[in-house]
Amino acid sequence: MKVLIPSALRSYTTQGEVEASGATLASVLADLDRRYPGIRFRMIDEQQQIRAHIRFFYASKQLRDLAQPLDANGELIIVQALSGG
Repeated sequence: MKVLIPSALRSYTTQGEVEASGATLASVLADLDRRYPGIRFRMIDEQQQIRAHIRFFYASKQLRDLAQPLDANGELIIVQALSGG
């Protein structure tokens, strides 16, 4: 599936759009981490929870569960919140 990478994580992928495979959000993230080591830890914490500043969107819906099934022909959008003052 196509995965859109936010600019803050492009140091891992060097591009804004990559391919990954998997039947669930967790497996897609595992495949991304296999291809781009370390990227998963920037999105998922030690308790296997989505980090507070990360959002995943698939088919125009926000995903909140790593077990969420995904279609291989879809598009996963990763959004990283930015803060500042």
